[in-house]
Amino acid sequence: MRSTDANFPKVFVVEDDVVIQMIITRSLEERFNVTAFTNGMDTLLFMRQGNLPDIIISDLNTPDMGGMELIEQLKTSGFFKEIPVLVLSGDENTDTRIKCLNAGADDYVVKPFNPRELEARMNAILRRTGKFHK
Repeated sequence: MRSTDANFPKVFVVEDDVVIQMIITRSLEERFNVTAFTNGMDTLLFMRQGNLPDIIISDLNTPDMGGMELIEQLKTSGFFKEIPVLVLSGDENTDTRIKCLNAGADDYVVKPFNPRELEARMNAILRRTGKFHK
């Protein structure tokens, strides 16, 4: 699912739970171009074809390549390391949050989540990167 306004920031959602994927997409599609993936591997392959997002929202537990491995791949890449990543996970463990942030995640939101808070956190990240609009 994706919105098509070229002026909207591009968001890649990496989430294997179709319901959560739909909640995120529906809550953001009026202000963002949203493209959803079920795993980090498909996301990375799509990006290697020249499709770059302004921000990535990623679950940690997805098949083939989880969120932590995706973060590590992005942050060690010369082309992708500046793309911000917001982790959206059911794991409330402080050690997991710290590990993600230390690996290069820009923020960490715990499921269940408020879509308005998710968008506010995305906007804060996008303001820092100069990609914010509204």
